Amino acid sequence: MHSLYVQNYEKEVELNHNLIKKEIVEKFEKKFGLTNLGTASIREIVQLVNHIQEETGETYVRMEMGVPGLPAIQEGVKAQVEAIEMGVDAAYPLIDGWKGLKEEASKFVKNFANIDVSPDACIPTCGSMQGTYAAFLIANKLDKTKDTALFIDPGFPVQKLQMQNQGNKFETFDIYSFRGDKLGDKLESYLSKGNINSIIYSNPNNPSWISLTEEELQTIAEKAKKYDVIVMEDLAYFGLDFRKDITKAGEPPYQSSIAQYYDNWVIFLSGSKMFSYAGPRCAMLIISDALYEKEYPHLEERLGAAKFGRALIYKALYPLSAGVNNSAQRGLAALFKACNEGRVNFVEYAKPYADKAAKMKKIFTENGFHIIYDLDGDEPIADGFYFTLGYGDMKGDELLKNLVYYGVSAIALVTTGSTREGIRACVSHVNANQFGDLEDRLKAFAKDFPIK
Repeated sequence: MHSLYVQNYEKEVELNHNLIKKEIVEKFEKKFGLTNLGTASIREIVQLVNHIQEETGETYVRMEMGVPGLPAIQEGVKAQVEAIEMGVDAAYPLIDGWKGLKEEASKFVKNFANIDVSPDACIPTCGSMQGTYAAFLIANKLDKTKDTALFIDPGFPVQKLQMQNQGNKFETFDIYSFRGDKLGDKLESYLSKGNINSIIYSNPNNPSWISLTEEELQTIAEKAKKYDVIVMEDLAYFGLDFRKDITKAGEPPYQSSIAQYYDNWVIFLSGSKMFSYAGPRCAMLIISDALYEKEYPHLEERLGAAKFGRALIYKALYPLSAGVNNSAQRGLAALFKACNEGRVNFVEYAKPYADKAAKMKKIFTENGFHIIYDLDGDEPIADGFYFTLGYGDMKGDELLKNLVYYGVSAIALVTTGSTREGIRACVSHVNANQFGDLEDRLKAFAKDFPIK
């Protein structure tokens, strides 16, 4: 082991049990211009750890990137291969999507979320990231007096980057201290200004894995209706709150959604985590029928299309990519169809994430860490794709930096809009055979950073 000093609790702490030499970490931080790991993006952490691993030969326990960790469900793979062999990719795709995919997506959200929406309003995008980018573009042009979006944080950091790239204004607040009956007044404090065009959140939440309660969704709907604000709901982790089984098509319980309480919504539905169908970059942007047909005079003035749905498809998605890969659309359609017909149980398929989360949480908490976002109302959050960690009163950027010396990587919560001090852990790329290494490294960490 190597001895070095780092800052913690505003004083120097000698490390005697670290795995990675200080000079190696500092060399690559300098090379990549990383002056503070706490503000580094996910991909920057990935790059840093890749180079440290290559230099040292040590394999990290990698928790920084929220990517699938299971093989793709074969129904999608087979359908896409067959479509490629049939030659569908020789032609440009339709901008609003292949009819077969639109129909299966409409059935899927009805079967598993009890949402009634027409196939016309189910639009494929090149991943949900393209869907959010296009929706943000349009929402900012609906009303010249409403030039600001509101994020209920913590959230996916890249969505803020999209806003910044577009030059859009946005406000944020961390829901940690505003759960339950406190949420309404907090929303009111922003919406009453009259400048908010949309409310944006994920459910289950990336990074905290909280799930909004039905009462909280009703509160969001009531405030959105009062101020005529669009609600954008990111369902990238659809059905993966493993506390309830939503997989009996057409029967409750269902995936919770704003759609049960409000008419003007946009939902982003990804196959990346549900089906491990991430590489083809094919997702669904689903617009309520009411919003799809809703007309905005300022939108017509800006883009020449008054209806929200038409503007989003032909004035935003079209110039971004001119459609989604034909064969990928067939693959995603096959996955939705297999679920609709009961041939694939996508929740059961993803349960290894919950199993890993439960075991990893136990290892962390037994070594002095605590779960930061830990409750939905009075109920403990589900075990799933992510969880959040704090360690004593150590700052989030310090915690991330210090863990890197012990062969453990993550991202700091500050990059997600959280006001809590800690890190986000993703379970997907941690193998069960690494649990022993994780425990040993955290024990070593605790020896050098004992909680007093």
